[in-house]
Amino acid sequence: MNINHTVTERFLRYVKIDTQSDPESETCPSTEKQKDLGKILVKELLEIGITDAHLDEHGYVYATLSSNTNKKVPVICWCSHMDTSPDCSGKNVNPIIHEKYNGKDIVLPNDKTQILKVSEHPDLQHQIGNDVITADGTTLLGADNKAGLAEIMDAVHFLKTHPEIKHGTIRILFTPDEEIGRGVDKLDVKKLAADFGYTVDGETAGDIEDETFSADAVNITLHGISTHPGFAKGKMESAIKIAADIVANLPRDTRSPETTELNEGFIHPTSVGGTIEKTVLKFIIRSFSIDGLSRLEAFLKHIIEEVMKSYPKSRFDFDIIEQYRNMKMILEKHPHVTNFALEAIKRSGLEPRLSSIRGGTDGSRLSYMGLPCPNIFAGEHAFHSKLEWVSVQDMHKAVETLVHLAMVWEENSPQAVVTN
Repeated sequence: MNINHTVTERFLRYVKIDTQSDPESETCPSTEKQKDLGKILVKELLEIGITDAHLDEHGYVYATLSSNTNKKVPVICWCSHMDTSPDCSGKNVNPIIHEKYNGKDIVLPNDKTQILKVSEHPDLQHQIGNDVITADGTTLLGADNKAGLAEIMDAVHFLKTHPEIKHGTIRILFTPDEEIGRGVDKLDVKKLAADFGYTVDGETAGDIEDETFSADAVNITLHGISTHPGFAKGKMESAIKIAADIVANLPRDTRSPETTELNEGFIHPTSVGGTIEKTVLKFIIRSFSIDGLSRLEAFLKHIIEEVMKSYPKSRFDFDIIEQYRNMKMILEKHPHVTNFALEAIKRSGLEPRLSSIRGGTDGSRLSYMGLPCPNIFAGEHAFHSKLEWVSVQDMHKAVETLVHLAMVWEENSPQAVVTN
């Protein structure tokens, strides 16, 4: 497909805008600066000719690429998120294009300790001769998910300027706060008015993901016994020390992020804070099945109960907060949604691969909100780190995949019934 791409120029603009989300904030969006990018995206959509593009009070961008066919095509949604991870700075991003990559390790210039090593990033082996984009070593790049934003924008631009390519109505959705698990908290599903969706937020070119973790958070509040330390013998039970004992009793060789892979779940402590009298220990629990989540939560609770035997005057609260569920349980009821994406990837010249995400996307929750939503590759790699990278050519393939996807939906839809 001959596309005069705008994706690289768009991507280089978007990554320079700081859009980090903040898990400690209670607002939506969690940071107002996410709206800075939202306003730019709306402006560009209006310039393309998408007349209903707008940014709402919660930081969501909604827009519509209207149908240009007389067929009755289901409304599909293309979705990417505007925020970047709080794990690594997204301020003053300086993107660098390494043209015609030579297959060697890439030393990032402004922090030479940051080295993109082929031995640690095997996907680089497939990029020889391509143009690889990184940051300068002091920040993340923001390919997660500004690559997805740029790809959707480029695909919409191409379809808008090539009306000979027939497609149904495509709803465009750009969300805030995906990185902190709140990407669809304030989404107006009725306003979105789509039947099926695709997030563009995946890794390797050719991949489509139809399965995610199921996810819960567990907050453990430890209520210890505080007293004057000079007179504490036989009286004090420090909630801080209880928390330390709980963490120390977690398994070292299994059930943790650093010891699991493929379809294995884990228990992961993410924060601890408090005083002798009260300490809060936060965990995330991940498994591909609901039963697996329950087993891991029961295992964690058993560890706590065993630890508490040494602190008979203290007590704990064990609160489970549902985060998201495996979208495969929804998508397997609508196999054509994934199959159409596999066909689109194939038409773009890539070998399609169906895989699972050891994580989640907005699509996880969208699927349970009535919008079955697999995840299409965006080409992003080493996300949430200073070594993050994407290639220009992979972004081109993502754009081509989206254009083919619009065509596949139109081709597989029935002719509209004409009545006199």
